[in-house]
Amino acid sequence: MKGKEIISAVVGSSFFALPYIALATPLTPALAIGASAFVASELVLSSYKPKETLKDTNVSLYTKLNKAKKDNKKILELIPKIDNMDTRKNLNEINDTVNKIIKEVEKRPKKADNIKNFFDYYLPVLVKITDRYDEIENQRLVSSEGKNFIVKADTMISNTKDAFNTILASLYEKDIMDADADMKIFDMMLKAEGITDDNSIMKQAKKGVKHEK
Repeated sequence: MKGKEIISAVVGSSFFALPYIALATPLTPALAIGASAFVASELVLSSYKPKETLKDTNVSLYTKLNKAKKDNKKILELIPKIDNMDTRKNLNEINDTVNKIIKEVEKRPKKADNIKNFFDYYLPVLVKITDRYDEIENQRLVSSEGKNFIVKADTMISNTKDAFNTILASLYEKDIMDADADMKIFDMMLKAEGITDDNSIMKQAKKGVKHEK
């Protein structure tokens, strides 16, 4: 028996046993009560559908987001190892921004189509560069190549912070435009009914107070 059928059987048996044994109800009515309870339980359970998760609906994106979470965790782990305070601050902001991007895409998976390069290229490369940055900085390489890499990496991380903020803003752009359109329509309706022009709300409120007196 399947899980739902087992539950229905238990419910039906309970509704049969209680009247028949505890309340001394005749066999036929007790069976009818138990059968009705079984059918009702079957109907309720058959109509219940577990909420689908992203893993159920889009395995590819689910896997990609998990990878992004691991990449972002790696950045968080590297931050305390970085000596340059400005770069540490930039990486902290990047980490926060990446978290927001991931959460927004989890809530609205279709938005992932607009930022494919973020998951497939930008974030993984940032992790790779930051990891190499930590290696070179902590090995105290004093060669011109090492110093040059650190300078370039500092600049790249700073630029990445701004770029990721732009990507996050782009995810909210359509939502903001829709909300702005709703506000304009709302304002037009209020004005069309004469509610907001010339402090009409206050005037109507005062009229109401006078009528009460």
